[in-house]
Amino acid sequence: MNFSLRRQSLLAPVSTILIMMLAVASANAADAPIPAPIPYGAPPPQYAPPVYAPPPYPPQPPVPCLWVGPYVGANIGYQWSSNIGGLNSSGSTSGMSGFIGGIQGGYNWQNGPWVYGVESDFNLSSASGTFADYQFSNPWFGTLRARAGFAVNNVFLYGTAGLAFGISTVSRGGLSDTSGHAGWTIGAGAEFGLAPLGLSPNWSAKVEYLYLGLSQNDALPASVPSNFQSNVLRFGVNYHF
Repeated sequence: MNFSLRRQSLLAPVSTILIMMLAVASANAADAPIPAPIPYGAPPPQYAPPVYAPPPYPPQPPVPCLWVGPYVGANIGYQWSSNIGGLNSSGSTSGMSGFIGGIQGGYNWQNGPWVYGVESDFNLSSASGTFADYQFSNPWFGTLRARAGFAVNNVFLYGTAGLAFGISTVSRGGLSDTSGHAGWTIGAGAEFGLAPLGLSPNWSAKVEYLYLGLSQNDALPASVPSNFQSNVLRFGVNYHF
C-alpha cells in the first residue's frame, strides 16, 4: 500500500513536466512560418539557378586604338603657288592661290609605336591666278599616298609621299585648255586624338602640309609645257572605325 502511494507521488511531477514540454513545443510550432508552396513545374530550391546580382556599375566599353584600322574624314585649307612653270618665260613670278576643301580615307597598321598606312583624298580648289594675258586655275586635285610615322599616346607624327593628279585650266586670247595632270606629292603632318577633350575616342584632328608637283604636255593656249607646282596647308578631322 505504501509502495503504491509512493509511486503515484513520484509520477505526478514527471507527468506535469511532460505536459508542460509538449505545450511549449506546440506553441513554437504554431509560431513557425509556413513555407510558400512551390509553383507547379518549378524546380526544387536545391536545383533552382543561382540568383545573379548585377554589378554596381556597368562595364565600360573598350577604348578603340585610334591608329589601327580604317578611317574617313574631311578637310579644309589653302593652296598657293609662286610660279606656274612654262607659263612664265621672262623670269618674273606667276602665282595663284585659293581655298580648298575635300574628303579623305585610309587604313592604318601599327607595330609598337610605329604606325604606317595608306591614304587617298579628293579636293575641290578655288586656286586661280593671272599672269599677263594668261588666266589659270586648278579646279580639283587628288592624291594617293603612303603615311608612316611615330605615335605617342594620342599624338601621331608622320611623313607622307605618293602620287598626285588633277586638272588645270589655262585661258589666253579667248582660247581655253583644260587638261589633266599627273605627278607626285610629298609632305608631313600631325594627328591628334580628341578623347582628352571629352569627345569620342573615335575622333581625331590633323594638320598637314603637302607639296604638289604636277606636269603635262603642251597647253594649247600657251603652246608650251606647263608644270603645275603648288603648296597645300590643310586642317581636317577623321573618324576611326
